Amino acid sequence: MRPLRRISATERVAAHLREELLRGALCDPLPGVHALTTELGANHNTVEKALRLLEQEGVLVAQGPGRRRRIAVADGKVARPLRLAILAFDPPAVELAVGYNADLLHRLDEAGHTAFFAEKCLQELGMEVGRVARLVRRTEADAWVVFSGSREVLEWFAAQPVPTFALFGRRGGLPIAGVGPDHVAAETAATRRLIELGHRRIVQLVRRNRRLPVPGATERAILDEMAAHGIETGHYNLPDWEETGKGFHGCLAELFRVTPPTALIIDEAPFLVAALQFLGRRGLRVPEDVSLLCTDADPAFAWCEPMIAHIRWDGRPVVQRVVRWAANVSHGRDDLRQTLTKAEFVEGGTVGPVKGLGK
Repeated sequence: MRPLRRISATERVAAHLREELLRGALCDPLPGVHALTTELGANHNTVEKALRLLEQEGVLVAQGPGRRRRIAVADGKVARPLRLAILAFDPPAVELAVGYNADLLHRLDEAGHTAFFAEKCLQELGMEVGRVARLVRRTEADAWVVFSGSREVLEWFAAQPVPTFALFGRRGGLPIAGVGPDHVAAETAATRRLIELGHRRIVQLVRRNRRLPVPGATERAILDEMAAHGIETGHYNLPDWEETGKGFHGCLAELFRVTPPTALIIDEAPFLVAALQFLGRRGLRVPEDVSLLCTDADPAFAWCEPMIAHIRWDGRPVVQRVVRWAANVSHGRDDLRQTLTKAEFVEGGTVGPVKGLGK
Protein backbone atom coordinates (compact mmCIF):
# COMPACT_ATOMS: atom_id res chain seq x y z
CA MET A 1 0.00 0.00 0.00
CA ARG A 2 1.29 3.47 -0.85
CA PRO A 3 1.73 5.82 2.11
CA LEU A 4 -0.77 8.65 2.59
CA ARG A 5 0.81 11.94 1.51
CA ARG A 6 -0.50 15.31 2.64
CA ILE A 7 -0.65 17.84 -0.14
CA SER A 8 -0.27 21.59 0.11
CA ALA A 9 -2.62 24.28 -1.17
CA THR A 10 -0.23 24.75 -4.09
CA GLU A 11 -0.48 21.07 -5.04
CA ARG A 12 -4.29 21.15 -4.77
CA VAL A 13 -4.46 24.12 -7.17
CA ALA A 14 -1.97 22.41 -9.52
CA ALA A 15 -4.02 19.18 -9.45
CA HIS A 16 -7.21 21.10 -10.29
CA LEU A 17 -5.52 22.88 -13.20
CA ARG A 18 -4.18 19.56 -14.53
CA GLU A 19 -7.70 18.15 -14.58
CA GLU A 20 -9.04 21.24 -16.32
CA LEU A 21 -6.28 21.03 -18.93
CA LEU A 22 -6.98 17.33 -19.53
CA ARG A 23 -10.66 17.89 -20.23
CA GLY A 24 -9.93 20.89 -22.44
CA ALA A 25 -11.57 23.46 -20.20
CA LEU A 26 -8.68 25.93 -20.52
CA CYS A 27 -7.63 27.66 -23.71
CA ASP A 28 -4.12 28.22 -25.02
CA PRO A 29 -2.51 30.48 -23.99
CA LEU A 30 -3.49 30.02 -20.37
CA PRO A 31 -5.32 32.91 -18.65
CA GLY A 32 -3.08 35.16 -16.58
CA VAL A 33 -2.44 34.76 -12.84
CA HIS A 34 -4.87 37.50 -11.86
CA ALA A 35 -7.69 35.97 -13.93
CA LEU A 36 -7.04 32.50 -12.51
CA THR A 37 -6.86 33.86 -8.95
CA THR A 38 -10.29 35.46 -9.36
CA GLU A 39 -11.84 32.42 -11.00
CA LEU A 40 -10.43 29.90 -8.51
CA GLY A 41 -10.90 32.06 -5.43
CA ALA A 42 -7.35 31.19 -4.36
CA ASN A 43 -4.40 33.16 -3.03
CA HIS A 44 -2.36 34.94 -5.72
CA ASN A 45 0.96 33.47 -4.48
CA THR A 46 -0.55 29.97 -4.29
CA VAL A 47 -1.72 30.16 -7.91
CA GLU A 48 1.66 31.46 -9.06
CA LYS A 49 3.47 28.62 -7.27
CA ALA A 50 1.05 26.08 -8.77
CA LEU A 51 1.75 27.42 -12.26
CA ARG A 52 5.50 27.20 -11.68
CA LEU A 53 5.06 23.62 -10.49
CA LEU A 54 3.23 22.79 -13.74
CA GLU A 55 6.09 24.44 -15.65
CA GLN A 56 8.58 22.15 -13.89
CA GLU A 57 6.46 19.18 -14.91
CA GLY A 58 6.46 20.38 -18.52
CA VAL A 59 2.68 20.83 -18.62
CA LEU A 60 3.04 24.60 -19.11
CA VAL A 61 5.71 26.64 -20.90
CA ALA A 62 6.71 30.10 -19.62
CA GLN A 63 6.90 32.84 -22.26
CA GLY A 64 8.70 35.50 -20.25
CA PRO A 65 7.66 38.36 -17.93
CA GLY A 66 4.24 39.81 -18.66
CA ARG A 67 3.33 37.07 -21.17
CA ARG A 68 0.78 34.30 -20.67
CA ARG A 69 1.95 30.71 -20.32
CA ARG A 70 1.44 28.27 -23.19
CA ILE A 71 -0.11 24.84 -22.70
CA ALA A 72 2.24 21.97 -23.51
CA VAL A 73 -0.19 19.07 -23.13
CA ALA A 74 -0.09 16.88 -26.22
CA ASP A 75 -2.51 14.16 -27.40
CA GLY A 76 -4.79 14.75 -24.43
CA LYS A 77 -2.17 13.44 -22.02
CA VAL A 78 -0.92 15.05 -18.84
CA ALA A 79 2.30 13.99 -17.14
CA ARG A 80 1.71 11.41 -14.43
CA PRO A 81 3.32 11.94 -11.01
CA LEU A 82 6.13 9.47 -10.33
CA ARG A 83 6.97 7.36 -7.35
CA LEU A 84 10.75 7.95 -7.25
CA ALA A 85 12.95 5.64 -5.20
CA ILE A 86 16.30 7.06 -4.09
CA LEU A 87 19.13 4.59 -3.64
CA ALA A 88 21.48 6.62 -1.47
CA PHE A 89 25.17 5.96 -0.94
CA ASP A 90 25.04 6.66 2.81
CA PRO A 91 22.06 6.30 5.18
CA PRO A 92 19.33 8.95 4.62
CA ALA A 93 20.23 10.89 7.77
CA VAL A 94 23.72 11.44 6.39
CA GLU A 95 22.54 12.29 2.88
CA LEU A 96 19.94 14.80 4.11
CA ALA A 97 22.62 16.68 6.04
CA VAL A 98 23.86 17.80 2.60
CA GLY A 99 21.84 20.87 1.62
CA TYR A 100 21.26 20.09 -2.05
CA ASN A 101 19.90 16.61 -1.22
CA ALA A 102 17.19 18.06 1.00
CA ASP A 103 16.45 20.63 -1.72
CA LEU A 104 16.17 17.82 -4.29
CA LEU A 105 13.46 16.05 -2.29
CA HIS A 106 11.62 19.34 -1.81
CA ARG A 107 11.75 20.20 -5.53
CA LEU A 108 10.56 16.73 -6.58
CA ASP A 109 7.70 16.97 -4.09
CA GLU A 110 6.80 20.42 -5.44
CA ALA A 111 6.67 18.90 -8.93
CA GLY A 112 4.01 16.46 -7.73
CA HIS A 113 6.22 13.38 -7.40
CA THR A 114 6.62 11.12 -4.37
CA ALA A 115 10.34 10.75 -3.65
CA PHE A 116 11.50 8.39 -0.91
CA PHE A 117 14.70 6.68 0.22
CA ALA A 118 14.97 2.95 -0.36
CA GLU A 119 15.09 0.79 2.77
CA LYS A 120 18.83 0.17 2.31
CA CYS A 121 21.68 2.36 1.04
CA LEU A 122 24.59 1.27 -1.17
CA GLN A 123 26.94 1.18 1.81
CA GLU A 124 24.63 -1.22 3.63
CA LEU A 125 24.29 -3.33 0.47
CA GLY A 126 28.06 -3.49 0.07
CA MET A 127 27.65 -2.16 -3.48
CA GLU A 128 26.78 -5.75 -4.46
CA VAL A 129 24.75 -6.00 -7.66
CA GLY A 130 22.78 -9.05 -6.52
CA ARG A 131 21.63 -7.36 -3.32
CA VAL A 132 20.78 -4.17 -5.22
CA ALA A 133 18.71 -6.18 -7.72
CA ARG A 134 16.72 -7.85 -4.92
CA LEU A 135 16.06 -4.45 -3.31
CA VAL A 136 14.80 -3.01 -6.61
CA ARG A 137 12.50 -5.98 -7.22
CA ARG A 138 10.77 -5.61 -3.86
CA THR A 139 10.44 -1.81 -4.02
CA GLU A 140 7.37 -0.26 -5.64
CA ALA A 141 8.77 2.57 -7.79
CA ASP A 142 8.30 4.10 -11.24
CA ALA A 143 11.90 5.30 -11.48
CA TRP A 144 15.15 5.36 -9.50
CA VAL A 145 17.77 7.95 -8.56
CA VAL A 146 21.09 6.30 -7.65
CA PHE A 147 23.70 8.19 -5.62
CA SER A 148 27.41 7.53 -6.34
CA GLY A 149 26.93 4.09 -7.86
CA SER A 150 29.86 1.86 -8.78
CA ARG A 151 30.42 0.90 -12.40
CA GLU A 152 28.90 -2.53 -11.84
CA VAL A 153 25.79 -1.16 -10.12
CA LEU A 154 25.15 1.47 -12.80
CA GLU A 155 25.74 -1.07 -15.60
CA TRP A 156 23.02 -3.19 -14.03
CA PHE A 157 20.57 -0.28 -13.78
CA ALA A 158 21.34 0.78 -17.37
CA ALA A 159 20.26 -2.69 -18.55
CA GLN A 160 16.89 -2.53 -16.73
CA PRO A 161 13.61 -1.20 -18.18
CA VAL A 162 12.98 1.07 -15.19
CA PRO A 163 14.15 4.69 -15.81
CA THR A 164 17.21 5.48 -13.70
CA PHE A 165 19.19 8.64 -13.00
CA ALA A 166 22.83 8.42 -11.91
CA LEU A 167 23.59 11.18 -9.43
CA PHE A 168 27.41 11.16 -9.53
CA GLY A 169 29.01 7.70 -9.72
CA ARG A 170 30.83 5.78 -12.49
CA ARG A 171 28.30 6.58 -15.24
CA GLY A 172 30.57 7.62 -18.12
CA GLY A 173 29.72 5.93 -21.44
CA LEU A 174 26.65 4.13 -20.09
CA PRO A 175 23.13 4.59 -21.57
CA ILE A 176 21.83 6.20 -18.40
CA ALA A 177 20.88 9.77 -17.47
CA GLY A 178 23.22 11.46 -15.04
CA VAL A 179 24.83 14.56 -13.63
CA GLY A 180 27.83 15.49 -11.53
CA PRO A 181 30.50 18.13 -11.04
CA ASP A 182 33.40 18.31 -13.51
CA HIS A 183 35.97 16.94 -11.09
CA VAL A 184 38.36 16.03 -13.89
CA ALA A 185 39.11 19.65 -14.80
CA ALA A 186 39.19 20.86 -11.18
CA GLU A 187 41.38 18.09 -9.82
CA THR A 188 43.72 18.27 -12.80
CA ALA A 189 44.20 21.97 -11.96
CA ALA A 190 44.81 21.07 -8.32
CA THR A 191 47.38 18.41 -9.27
CA ARG A 192 49.15 20.86 -11.56
CA ARG A 193 49.35 23.33 -8.68
CA LEU A 194 50.83 20.69 -6.38
CA ILE A 195 53.46 19.88 -8.99
CA GLU A 196 54.27 23.59 -9.34
CA LEU A 197 54.89 23.63 -5.58
CA GLY A 198 57.43 20.84 -5.96
CA HIS A 199 55.34 17.80 -5.05
CA ARG A 200 56.32 14.49 -6.61
CA ARG A 201 54.97 12.00 -4.08
CA ILE A 202 51.24 12.68 -4.51
CA VAL A 203 48.82 10.05 -3.20
CA GLN A 204 45.06 9.75 -3.83
CA LEU A 205 42.96 8.15 -1.08
CA VAL A 206 39.58 7.32 -2.62
CA ARG A 207 36.86 4.75 -2.09
CA ARG A 208 37.00 1.31 -3.66
CA ASN A 209 34.34 2.13 -6.28
CA ARG A 210 36.60 4.95 -7.55
CA ARG A 211 39.59 2.59 -7.91
CA LEU A 212 38.09 -0.65 -9.19
CA PRO A 213 37.71 -2.38 -11.56
CA VAL A 214 39.86 0.38 -13.08
CA PRO A 215 40.52 3.94 -11.85
CA GLY A 216 37.73 6.44 -12.54
CA ALA A 217 38.06 9.33 -14.97
CA THR A 218 39.14 11.77 -12.25
CA GLU A 219 41.68 9.39 -10.76
CA ARG A 220 43.12 8.66 -14.21
CA ALA A 221 43.31 12.39 -14.97
CA ILE A 222 45.40 13.00 -11.85
CA LEU A 223 47.75 10.15 -12.71
CA ASP A 224 48.00 11.38 -16.31
CA GLU A 225 48.83 14.92 -15.16
CA MET A 226 51.61 13.54 -12.98
CA ALA A 227 52.94 11.40 -15.85
CA ALA A 228 52.86 14.43 -18.17
CA HIS A 229 55.29 16.12 -15.78
CA GLY A 230 57.65 13.15 -15.76
CA ILE A 231 56.45 11.66 -12.46
CA GLU A 232 56.37 7.86 -12.47
CA THR A 233 53.03 6.59 -11.14
CA GLY A 234 51.81 3.29 -9.79
CA HIS A 235 50.05 1.55 -6.92
CA TYR A 236 51.72 3.93 -4.44
CA ASN A 237 49.80 6.88 -5.90
CA LEU A 238 46.40 5.15 -5.76
CA PRO A 239 46.63 2.50 -3.03
CA ASP A 240 44.02 -0.08 -2.13
CA TRP A 241 42.65 -0.03 1.40
CA GLU A 242 39.85 -1.54 3.41
CA GLU A 243 37.00 0.94 3.93
CA THR A 244 37.10 0.91 7.72
CA GLY A 245 38.75 3.25 10.20
CA LYS A 246 41.36 0.59 10.90
CA GLY A 247 41.94 0.02 7.19
CA PHE A 248 42.32 3.74 6.47
CA HIS A 249 44.81 4.35 9.28
CA GLY A 250 46.66 1.16 8.31
CA CYS A 251 47.03 2.44 4.76
CA LEU A 252 48.38 5.77 6.00
CA ALA A 253 50.83 4.02 8.33
CA GLU A 254 52.20 1.98 5.43
CA LEU A 255 52.44 5.04 3.17
CA PHE A 256 54.44 7.01 5.74
CA ARG A 257 56.66 4.08 6.76
CA VAL A 258 59.41 4.47 4.13
CA THR A 259 58.67 7.11 1.46
CA PRO A 260 56.06 9.42 3.00
CA PRO A 261 53.80 11.35 0.62
CA THR A 262 54.30 15.10 0.44
CA ALA A 263 50.66 15.61 -0.67
CA LEU A 264 47.42 13.72 -0.05
CA ILE A 265 44.33 14.11 -2.26
CA ILE A 266 41.49 12.72 -0.13
CA ASP A 267 38.07 11.65 -1.36
CA GLU A 268 35.69 13.00 1.31
CA ALA A 269 35.60 15.25 4.38
CA PRO A 270 35.33 12.38 6.96
CA PHE A 271 38.48 10.80 5.54
CA LEU A 272 40.26 14.15 5.62
CA VAL A 273 39.43 14.52 9.32
CA ALA A 274 40.83 11.03 9.95
CA ALA A 275 44.00 11.95 8.03
CA LEU A 276 44.41 15.12 10.11
CA GLN A 277 44.16 13.01 13.25
CA PHE A 278 46.76 10.58 11.94
CA LEU A 279 49.19 13.36 11.01
CA GLY A 280 48.68 15.15 14.35
CA ARG A 281 49.52 12.02 16.33
CA ARG A 282 52.77 11.75 14.37
CA GLY A 283 53.66 15.39 14.86
CA LEU A 284 53.36 16.17 11.15
CA ARG A 285 52.23 19.70 10.24
CA VAL A 286 49.92 20.80 7.44
CA PRO A 287 51.02 22.13 4.98
CA GLU A 288 54.65 22.42 6.20
CA ASP A 289 55.21 18.63 6.18
CA VAL A 290 52.24 17.38 4.15
CA SER A 291 49.79 19.18 1.86
CA LEU A 292 46.14 18.15 2.07
CA LEU A 293 43.35 18.53 -0.49
CA CYS A 294 39.75 17.30 -0.16
CA THR A 295 37.94 16.45 -3.39
CA ASP A 296 34.65 17.80 -2.05
CA ALA A 297 33.45 20.79 -0.05
CA ASP A 298 32.16 20.72 3.52
CA PRO A 299 30.57 23.51 5.62
CA ALA A 300 33.16 22.84 8.34
CA PHE A 301 35.97 23.99 6.06
CA ALA A 302 34.87 27.63 6.39
CA TRP A 303 35.51 27.37 10.15
CA CYS A 304 39.05 26.06 9.71
CA GLU A 305 42.08 28.33 9.95
CA PRO A 306 43.69 28.02 7.55
CA MET A 307 40.82 26.94 5.29
CA ILE A 308 41.02 23.38 3.93
CA ALA A 309 41.96 23.19 0.25
CA HIS A 310 39.07 21.57 -1.62
CA ILE A 311 37.02 21.25 -4.81
CA ARG A 312 33.93 23.47 -4.80
CA TRP A 313 30.80 23.24 -6.96
CA ASP A 314 27.22 24.50 -6.95
CA GLY A 315 24.53 21.93 -6.14
CA ARG A 316 21.65 23.91 -7.69
CA PRO A 317 22.27 22.85 -11.33
CA VAL A 318 22.46 19.24 -10.12
CA VAL A 319 19.02 19.49 -8.50
CA GLN A 320 17.58 21.23 -11.57
CA ARG A 321 18.84 18.48 -13.86
CA VAL A 322 17.23 15.71 -11.79
CA VAL A 323 13.91 17.58 -11.68
CA ARG A 324 13.98 18.07 -15.48
CA TRP A 325 14.73 14.38 -15.97
CA ALA A 326 11.79 13.42 -13.73
CA ALA A 327 9.54 15.73 -15.78
CA ASN A 328 10.66 14.04 -19.01
CA VAL A 329 10.10 10.56 -17.59
CA SER A 330 6.66 11.55 -16.30
CA HIS A 331 5.78 12.61 -19.87
CA GLY A 332 6.99 9.29 -21.26
CA ARG A 333 10.02 10.89 -22.95
CA ASP A 334 13.39 9.15 -23.17
CA ASP A 335 16.12 11.08 -21.39
CA LEU A 336 19.59 9.52 -21.21
CA ARG A 337 21.54 12.78 -21.29
CA GLN A 338 24.57 13.13 -19.01
CA THR A 339 25.71 16.58 -17.96
CA LEU A 340 28.54 18.13 -15.95
CA THR A 341 28.41 21.16 -13.70
CA LYS A 342 31.35 23.48 -13.17
CA ALA A 343 33.75 22.71 -10.32
CA GLU A 344 36.77 24.71 -9.17
CA PHE A 345 39.89 24.17 -7.09
CA VAL A 346 40.00 26.31 -3.93
CA GLU A 347 43.62 26.36 -2.80
CA GLY A 348 43.01 27.23 0.83
CA GLY A 349 45.82 27.06 3.36
CA THR A 350 46.49 23.32 3.53
CA VAL A 351 48.47 23.27 0.28
CA GLY A 352 52.02 24.57 0.30
CA PRO A 353 55.51 24.03 -1.14
CA VAL A 354 57.44 20.86 -0.46
CA LYS A 355 59.47 21.15 2.74
CA GLY A 356 63.01 22.35 2.07
CA LEU A 357 62.34 23.21 -1.57
CA GLY A 358 64.90 25.72 -2.81
CA LYS A 359 67.06 25.49 0.28
